[in-house]
Amino acid sequence: MPLLPAALISSMLYFQMVIMAGTVMLAYYFEYTDTFTVNVQGFFCHDSAYRKPYPGPEDSSAVPPVLLYSLAAGVPVLVIIVGETAVFCLQLATRDFENQEKTILTGDCCYINPLVRRTVRFLGIYAFGLFATDIFVNAGQVVTGNLAPHFLALCKPNYTALGCQQYTQFISGEEACTGNPDLIMRARKTFPSKEAALSVYAAMYLTMYITSTIKAKGTRLAKPVLCLGLMCLAFLTGLNRVAEYRNHWSDVIAGFLVGISIAVFLVVCVVNNFKGRQPENGHIHRDNVARMPMTNIPRVESPLEKVTSLQNHITAFAEVT
Repeated sequence: MPLLPAALISSMLYFQMVIMAGTVMLAYYFEYTDTFTVNVQGFFCHDSAYRKPYPGPEDSSAVPPVLLYSLAAGVPVLVIIVGETAVFCLQLATRDFENQEKTILTGDCCYINPLVRRTVRFLGIYAFGLFATDIFVNAGQVVTGNLAPHFLALCKPNYTALGCQQYTQFISGEEACTGNPDLIMRARKTFPSKEAALSVYAAMYLTMYITSTIKAKGTRLAKPVLCLGLMCLAFLTGLNRVAEYRNHWSDVIAGFLVGISIAVFLVVCVVNNFKGRQPENGHIHRDNVARMPMTNIPRVESPLEKVTSLQNHITAFAEVT
């Protein structure tokens, strides 16, 4: 049982909590405050790319934000808790202690069970990635200020006052719009698509967790079906954003790339494909074997060599006689 100082565990936990708190605060400032000014992008008169009808508020969408955020936050938590509990119970039942992580003793009082440690680690990394995805998306929306397909329906520009005599005339500035300022500001934040990024991040993280963790027999077909189902739901979420004229194709594709990139990075580089930590005894044993000096083992003569040698002696004796 590995023994770790309580001070080391406390400092590591405190450092990680500070990072997590900073990530949450940054996501909050991007989402609910006007600390970061959105770039005001201009448009051409009667631009067909932004003349789609207004689809209504986000709550009227086929995939409303409440449903999306609930699934992205709840389903992975449920799957990881059930999966880790099943793996832990299976290892206890089969006495597979070699592949099981060891219980860590901190100081003289606290024992960290491997089930609790793995579950907290995987859920913590997932939550961090969820907020990181939100930050990346909001940063992209603030910097680019890309206009939604229904922007002109909300902007309601006065083309006569703006002097729009030709379609090639470019209009810039916030004073060109006469509509609701809040709705106009939301219509300026579409690249990349937040819904596409969050949905594909959750789906990719769960897909890699299922394929890396579940090793039971009889799941050869169940795992691909479940993983492809999750990815299909994320893909349909992006398609819905385009079909309802809430995002462009480029917004959705960029959101998919952001979500997939963050999920793959965290799984591969941070949690090591959800694999348990190698026991220290195994590393020590392999090191000792590698450092063992080579010894000379006496050669043992095989039966075939004995028969051949005997025949040679008989042949030599016959030639002499």
